[in-house]
Amino acid sequence: MKKLLMMSAVAALTLSANVMAQDGKAVYDKACHVCHSMGVAGAPKSHNTADWAPRLKLGLDELVKVVKKGKGAMPPGGMCMDCKDADYKAAIKYMSSAKK
Repeated sequence: MKKLLMMSAVAALTLSANVMAQDGKAVYDKACHVCHSMGVAGAPKSHNTADWAPRLKLGLDELVKVVKKGKGAMPPGGMCMDCKDADYKAAIKYMSSAKK
């Protein structure tokens, strides 16, 4: 019985880790900041709402498609090798928000 409960707990934790989106700042820190902090190769700068405004008009789903396909110097998927759509959305929301 204990073994079954332990296996169930591990399965639940694994499932929840795969379902929950990564924190936007964490994704930015590990995969986006190198280019987006300085606007490398025309990348919209993080926390620069003017840079992000025209892009946000496309909508988050369309922006995720752009990230997944790649654009300019940004390779497909950006630099995040383990990101899902929700992770990209969280990173975009973080980068496009005004600095607090």
